[in-house]
Amino acid sequence: MVSSIANSLGFGSGIDTKQLVTDLSAASREPKVARINTLTQANQTRISALSQARSDLEGFADSLGQMVSDGTLRSTPTVSDDSVLGATARAGLYADSFAATVVVNQLARAQSSYSGIVADRTAAIGTGTMTLTVGTVATTITIDSTNNSLDGLANAINNSGGGVTASIIADEGGHRLILKGPAGATNAFTFAVDAGADPALSAFAYGAGGGMTLGQSAANAEFTIDGVAFSRVSNIIDDVVPGMSLTLKKAAPGQPVDIGASRPLDIIKQTVGDFVSVYNQLKKSLSSAAGLSGSTSSLRELERELSGLIGQVVSSHGSINKLTDIGVSTTKDGLLAVDEAKLAQVLASDAGAVEALFNPRRDGGRTAASDPGIAFTLDAIRDKAIATDGVIDRVTKSLDSRKATLLEQLENVETREDAYRARLEKQYSSLDARLAAFKATQTYLEQQIKLWTNQGND
Repeated sequence: MVSSIANSLGFGSGIDTKQLVTDLSAASREPKVARINTLTQANQTRISALSQARSDLEGFADSLGQMVSDGTLRSTPTVSDDSVLGATARAGLYADSFAATVVVNQLARAQSSYSGIVADRTAAIGTGTMTLTVGTVATTITIDSTNNSLDGLANAINNSGGGVTASIIADEGGHRLILKGPAGATNAFTFAVDAGADPALSAFAYGAGGGMTLGQSAANAEFTIDGVAFSRVSNIIDDVVPGMSLTLKKAAPGQPVDIGASRPLDIIKQTVGDFVSVYNQLKKSLSSAAGLSGSTSSLRELERELSGLIGQVVSSHGSINKLTDIGVSTTKDGLLAVDEAKLAQVLASDAGAVEALFNPRRDGGRTAASDPGIAFTLDAIRDKAIATDGVIDRVTKSLDSRKATLLEQLENVETREDAYRARLEKQYSSLDARLAAFKATQTYLEQQIKLWTNQGND
């Protein structure tokens, strides 16, 4: 009877307390860890979606801005004789109405002066101070024991910030000092020996009593545009033709050069299509991120701003001043589509207005406020979104905070479950000890019963 009771309690067969502790611990820990892992994975999915949306937004704005800044979308200047002058486009060129005739009478030149031959460029030349005067600006050049040589004088001039460049060239029998100033008649220079200086320095002075020879005099560029005379200190002219930079290459008095511009219609048309494609990719990535439950839903704010871009006025043109005016429309699923026929019609009737949507003009009072263009407007949306406390910044911080919280929760669960397992191990260790005592008692009783039974049979 006693043996039967013991076996029914499991005392006779023994208990695997180690496995029992493992199973009980797992039953307590795994559902909690699984829940936190599920939440962490969902949060990471949101982080990845937000990262993709931000990358698409920044890439979209940057690529469009680059196309505007590098001139891809600008009308291209044309020149009838590029051996006389060159022309490059800048923001604001109005190709429809621009044409002019240029005559280059004289190029801008920089003054140059050179010294007589000096056999040894490291030999002493004298000490004292000299005054370099460019236009009306004077600079003191000091020659002392530390730089008393032709090399030292050249270095002192170059390091003075006076605007004149000094160089030493080898010539038959020795070396010459060459001085060259900035281009333009107003930048002519003199180089005089100051009172008290070594008279030998006069060999390297230019002006009254100076020993240097004039190689070339300073002069302004002289040219006409449609008969109007202009004079500039540089051969690169940025302030005469709006949206165009001219580079004068050689003087050609009496030789007219026609300049104009051609519009990159195919590139503009392609850009409209590319804009729509990239916008749709961005819209999908934003919708994907915003569609997730949790803090990412606030990205709907950014979605609305981007959707509003399509109908936003971005130029001061009277009738073609937004994307919807050139055939860009929103489909029922929120993406963009291009009406190719309408785009072709608008390009044929007023290509300049279409170009101005992407390459805004900056002439006749047009400013960034009146004519921001698509790229500038998109930049503003991006900058607002990624700025401190902008929608992407807020969502990013929220997701990062959620990630840290979940990690902390997981660590707390592990700590509590480790403590729970330790308690189980302690409890079942005590149980093992009690079972061992019970088994010893059981064995003793079984022996006594057997002994009593044997005695009864006798």
